[in-house]
Amino acid sequence: MAVFTPLSDAQVAAFLEKFDVGQLQTLEGVAGGTENSTFFVTTDQHLLVLTLFEQGEHEELPFFVDLLDYLDEHRLPVPGPVHDRDGIALHSLADKPALLFPRLPGRHPEAPNLIQCQVLGDTLGHMHAISQHFPGRRPNPRDLHWLQAMHHKVLAYISPADQTLMKDEIDEFESVFSQYGELPQGALHGDLFRDNTLFDGNQLGGMIDFYNGCTGDLLFDLAIVINDWASDENGHLDRERYDTILNAYQARRPLNSDEQAVWPVMLRMTALRYWLSRLLVVYVDPPAHDLTPHDPQRFETILKARIAQGALPLPEVTP
Repeated sequence: MAVFTPLSDAQVAAFLEKFDVGQLQTLEGVAGGTENSTFFVTTDQHLLVLTLFEQGEHEELPFFVDLLDYLDEHRLPVPGPVHDRDGIALHSLADKPALLFPRLPGRHPEAPNLIQCQVLGDTLGHMHAISQHFPGRRPNPRDLHWLQAMHHKVLAYISPADQTLMKDEIDEFESVFSQYGELPQGALHGDLFRDNTLFDGNQLGGMIDFYNGCTGDLLFDLAIVINDWASDENGHLDRERYDTILNAYQARRPLNSDEQAVWPVMLRMTALRYWLSRLLVVYVDPPAHDLTPHDPQRFETILKARIAQGALPLPEVTP
């Protein structure tokens, strides 16, 4: 159960008095998650989600509020934070920062079909077209600079062959990206795995958990999606899912020539990003709570598949 700070009905009822959301009826802790305490809150007027922030840099929370407000105002399917009667969204509850959200419909798609892939690609392309104009800034905390700085911490825990692989890949990333100028920038989700989306049938109920959100290369976000949504159990790319997502995405925001050139390397870099981050959680910085970390092997497999097979050709954009 991902509830690290228990709350009573009385605490939540008093908290809700700041908002115009009705009276508390039920409070339920939500299983899942690894960082924050999450509760389903039902009032006589609304279905809501209450999040207490247990870890991370709390001074960065206004960035996430502003980003979600911005995307919500542009009618993206995101949980725009609920603001109180004075227009304030971010509050404190049980001495933790707290945000209240509308509860979005749907479930995580474990094996997304092609319609769901099309919808996801279209929505991400729309979001990136909009997010290029978002005024907030938060540098990508998991970009190439982070890989360069952090990879040495896990070398003692992996095989000599994998040590060489990791070092060689980072050298390759440095070499390739130094040949190009700045790629198109904007606000990113930063972690848009299947379990950070909700689908009600083939309708996207919402993209959730923006707490890896940042600003940086839009292509980074797209590569994360392709590695998760379009990879089979062996790490190989599924051509139908790959083409469906990328066709829908590029109908909203076509990739420029530099993005097309570095695309295979970006797929590898985002695979290494998750391999490294999961290794760090397992061996170096385990979670504060008794939760099972994600398996690093998944993204080691994906990285090796991308190295062995490259990226599939990008689908051509129809003018």
